[in-house]
Amino acid sequence: MSVRALEVLATGPLCTVQDQGRPGLAHLGVPRAGALDRPAADLANRLVGNPPGAALLEVVLGGLEVRATADTWVAVTGAPAPVVVGRRPAAPGRAERLPAGAVLRLGAPRAGVRSYVAVAGGIDVAPVLGSRSTDTLAGVGPPVLAPGQRLGLGPPAGPPAPVEAPAVPPRGTPTGVLRVHPGPRLERLGPQALAELCATAYVVGAEADRVGLRLDGPPLTHADAGELPSEGMVLGSVQVPPSGRPVVFLADHPPTGGYPVVAVVDPGDLWQCAQLRPGDPVRFTRAR
Repeated sequence: MSVRALEVLATGPLCTVQDQGRPGLAHLGVPRAGALDRPAADLANRLVGNPPGAALLEVVLGGLEVRATADTWVAVTGAPAPVVVGRRPAAPGRAERLPAGAVLRLGAPRAGVRSYVAVAGGIDVAPVLGSRSTDTLAGVGPPVLAPGQRLGLGPPAGPPAPVEAPAVPPRGTPTGVLRVHPGPRLERLGPQALAELCATAYVVGAEADRVGLRLDGPPLTHADAGELPSEGMVLGSVQVPPSGRPVVFLADHPPTGGYPVVAVVDPGDLWQCAQLRPGDPVRFTRAR
């Protein structure tokens, strides 16, 4: 019997192993990491019969090519990228059989940034501090994928969704409208800071990554409030550095920070931050 594994042939701009991350370790200085688009990652795992915590691949802007050493099931969700299994086009958002020796290829998505590839049994790399996630800031977890790597697969945990079932409808493309809750340091920026944030039009900056969604646009009026003693930061914090241009902290964000947090993005909208491209518009609105 062939050992179940994926042979990495190409990775595109960036491909990492992710699961649900390392929550609860910020007091040790360890970021949470984990899939940026959590709903898409959870869906991919469900489609191939994996539990929610199974490790899978997060692929930025396509370009992934992997070969299976044994028959397995795969599913692609998130940014809608063209999928080819062996020599035939395949549908995203459903389980597909990947025969032994066949290659799975992801093209560039027509919208969004990150696609998720789940394989029955999950990616079986060594966990670090309880997670198989790659942390791009702290360098914790498995390295960024590179051609020539061989990724072991765990035993399948359950049956995949039947291939005869209708494809799962993809979630809509991100609108760029992010609901926010008031942050803990509004007083450092003045009583109108949250209203000003919500009235300002931004675009995603070129330096957006897994650490943070960096935004370009008019600076907040009283942003240069000076540094604060370092304090804990939560996922989705909207931090305002001296430039006055907000940064939304994402999965690989540092556990602490020294600039005011004017707002926190609602957890239900964080998936959008994973799929917004540089130049896409962003508006904040107060959560109700």
